[in-house]
Amino acid sequence: MDQTFEKYLKAGQMTISNLVLYNYPKLGLDEAEMVLVIQIMSSIQAGNSFPEVSLIAKRMGKEEAVVYQLMHSLIQKNVMDIASIQGETGVKHDVYQFNKLFEKIIALEKQTEIAVKKKDVTVTREKVFQSIEVEFGRPLSPIEIETINMWLQKDSYLPELIILALREAVLNQAYSLKYMDRILLSWERQNISTAQDVQREQQRKRMKIQDKTMMQSDKKSDPNKPSIPLYHWSNRSNKNEE
Repeated sequence: MDQTFEKYLKAGQMTISNLVLYNYPKLGLDEAEMVLVIQIMSSIQAGNSFPEVSLIAKRMGKEEAVVYQLMHSLIQKNVMDIASIQGETGVKHDVYQFNKLFEKIIALEKQTEIAVKKKDVTVTREKVFQSIEVEFGRPLSPIEIETINMWLQKDSYLPELIILALREAVLNQAYSLKYMDRILLSWERQNISTAQDVQREQQRKRMKIQDKTMMQSDKKSDPNKPSIPLYHWSNRSNKNEE
C-alpha cells in the first residue's frame, strides 16, 4: 500500500452535523471561527478533548494569538465552553464543550419550523377567502369577511374545516355563509374539528345508508316469505306456573 494513502487512512475521519455547516452564518460565525470549531471537534473525536492552542494554530496556519482571539470569540458568542471535569483517576482537567452550539442549532431549527407553519397557515387562510369568492362568484362583503375572520380567530375553526364546509354548501347549492355556519356548528356539536373527523363521519353515514339499503333490498327480494312471529317464552312460563 502506498505510504501516503496509508497515512491518509490512519489519520481517520471526523463527523459534524450538516445543520452546523448549513447554519453557521446564522449563528454569527465567520469562516475562520467555523474552521476552528471543526479543528477542535476533530481533536475531541480523536480523543484529545483539550488540544493545545499551538497545535490548532499550526493546523490552521495562523498565529497562536489569532487562535486565542477566535476561541475567545466562540466563548463570547455562546458557541463553546471550557469546562473542568473530573476524570476516572479523580484528577480534574479542562475540556472544550459545544453544548451551547447544539442548543443554538436546535433553537434555530424550531424557529424555522414555526416560521414555516405560520407561512402555511397564512397561505391556508388566504385560500379560505379566495375559495369562497370563487365558489360564490363574487367578492366578499365586509360583513362576510368579518364573519370568516371570527370563524378563524374566535371560533378557532381550522381553515381546512371551513373549506370542507364550503364544499358541502356548494354540493347543496347553498351559496351563503349562514349555511356554512350551520354546518360548522353541527360539526362542533359532534366534536368534529379536523378534516379527518369529517371524513370518518361521512364514512360512517355512508356505511349506515348502505346497511339500510341492503336491508330494504333483502325484504324486497322475497315478498312471499312468511313472517316469523316472535315467541314470548315468558308468557309460556307464566301459564305453566298457573
